[in-house]
Amino acid sequence: MNEIISDKQHEVSDTTSNSGSTDGTVKHDKALIFEMSREGRKAYSLPPCDVAAVPAESLIPEKLLRKKPAELPQVYEVDVIRHYTALSRRNFGIDNGFYPLGSCTMKYNPKINEDVARFPGFAKIHPYQPESTIQGALELLYTLQNDLAAITGMDQVTLQPAAGAHGEWTGLMMIRAYHESRGERRTKVIVPDSSHGTNPASATVAGFETVTIPSGPDGLVDLDALRAAAGQDTAALMLTNPNTLGLFEEQIVDIAAIVHEAGGLLYYDGANSNAIMGIARPGDMGFDVVHLNLHKTMSTPHGGGGPGAGPVGVKAFLAPFLPKPLVIRAADGTYSFDYDKPQSIGRVKAYYGNFGILVRAYTYIRSYGPEGLRTVSENAVLNANYMLRRLAPYFDVPYDRVCKHEFVLSGKNLKKLGVRTLDVAKRLLDFGYHPPTIYFPLNVEECIMIEPTETESKETLDGFIDTMIRIVKEAQENPELVTNAPYTTAVRRLDETQAARKPVLNCTCG
Repeated sequence: MNEIISDKQHEVSDTTSNSGSTDGTVKHDKALIFEMSREGRKAYSLPPCDVAAVPAESLIPEKLLRKKPAELPQVYEVDVIRHYTALSRRNFGIDNGFYPLGSCTMKYNPKINEDVARFPGFAKIHPYQPESTIQGALELLYTLQNDLAAITGMDQVTLQPAAGAHGEWTGLMMIRAYHESRGERRTKVIVPDSSHGTNPASATVAGFETVTIPSGPDGLVDLDALRAAAGQDTAALMLTNPNTLGLFEEQIVDIAAIVHEAGGLLYYDGANSNAIMGIARPGDMGFDVVHLNLHKTMSTPHGGGGPGAGPVGVKAFLAPFLPKPLVIRAADGTYSFDYDKPQSIGRVKAYYGNFGILVRAYTYIRSYGPEGLRTVSENAVLNANYMLRRLAPYFDVPYDRVCKHEFVLSGKNLKKLGVRTLDVAKRLLDFGYHPPTIYFPLNVEECIMIEPTETESKETLDGFIDTMIRIVKEAQENPELVTNAPYTTAVRRLDETQAARKPVLNCTCG
């Protein structure tokens, strides 16, 4: 197979051993850079200890003492640095490439946010300092609470939750407390079949039973199915608007009326807020609770297991149940924590939330202002529709209409050629692109879900689009080229079932 695998030159670390082959792939030495230890080498130099030595036996029980030294690698400092630098180059991040992950809003994180979060007055304070010594930090939190309330159309906001799913759980616990305060036992939470997987999971963790309702042929909530599901046991409907298909729920006022007439509340999953900032507000649509993913919408760091933030806003009637404390402002202009909330569901996060992340979100909001945030959403929607129109001739389009910030394609037309959506995703790796979200939402066969965000240039979008079109043509002319991809990655295609169930966690790479 004498094919040009990629137009981009494959970059390989100086510390790896590689050899080209006639099929255009790149071979990686199995030992790679991991077996570097040589006896007698070390990466540090310490002065002689000037403290009297204390026998280990007097401090640690004998049964816990090592019988022989730990088998740690013996390497020079330069080897350690090159090893981890080489590994870091194999990671893909928003600072070195386009991330078209649908439903994730992988936008660029402006470095001004990082600079402000590192101001000593923010970075070096302690959460238990006297309130009089942290007035600037408290003012920031108070202002951010109000900014997020204004953006979402809510009355009060808690900044405590540490992630979007944590925010979902927090909101649902407030909904549960509200119903219980009224002497009502409501046990069910309704979710559409296109909802985020965290929605039913959060509802379950909060002690509710989930009821899934189908989407209609237009990709929107089926109102008849919603009417049939809503009843005296309905605690809430969890919904995001625009939905996970990137479509705006045009009948949101009717949806809210159905749920409210049944005595339930409306919960807004804020994952898709990047499409509506400054244009529409969940509170004006009829939602009672909303969480925001600051890593998606407010450009704070995304992924890596944290730290994160998922603030939750509520309408006034739910405010008594917010986690405590909230930051309040006294008549004399001073700020303090308010713990006097007898109906609060309690603290949901150590201290007062992930403060450094909140500083980054505050900086983002203040940098753009109201008009700028609206422009962010307008550009995100424009980019998505541009990509949809250019790619539509080459894929199946299950919902061929104006989208919001993201859109869904289907690879059904390639399936008859023996090429699946997974193959397209793997082939994209050879061209230096992170693949889009695939096989989600589950109600679209061979789903490809793309979200460009507002931070990408037209040139970047065109490069990705042209590559997707090239892969479609490869599938038509030489499907084996696509089904055997990737060729240029350190690890070729895995048995994904075995990788999930029986992962090999050692350091070798082949």
